[in-house]
Parts: sequence; structure tokens; C-alpha cells
Amino acid sequence: MAYKISDACISCGACAGECPVNAISEGDSLYVIDEGACIECGACADVCPVGAPEQA
Repeated sequence: MAYKISDACISCGACAGECPVNAISEGDSLYVIDEGACIECGACADVCPVGAPEQA
């Protein structure tokens, strides 16, 4: 299942820089993942300091 970013996001941008398919972008209040583009690699979850990316 694709990842999604929870409300724990602190908008640091670490996840966006790690995504190999550029599926993560800055939203209004937190970063968001394009579930159609996500390849479920978990790179975003590995670098997030607060554990915001979760499998949907």
C-alpha cells in the first residue's frame, strides 16, 4: 500500500528530498504523497524525524 503523511508532519521536507519518484510535495499545512506515484519504497519513512509517513 502507498504511504501517506500523518498529521505528525512538521514540514521539514526531509521526505521530499529522499523520494526517488518525486511523489512528495509541500501541501497547505504539511507534506503530501501522490498515492498514484508512490512506489512504496519507504525512503520517506526512513528519514522522517517524527515518523509521519505511514503505509495507508
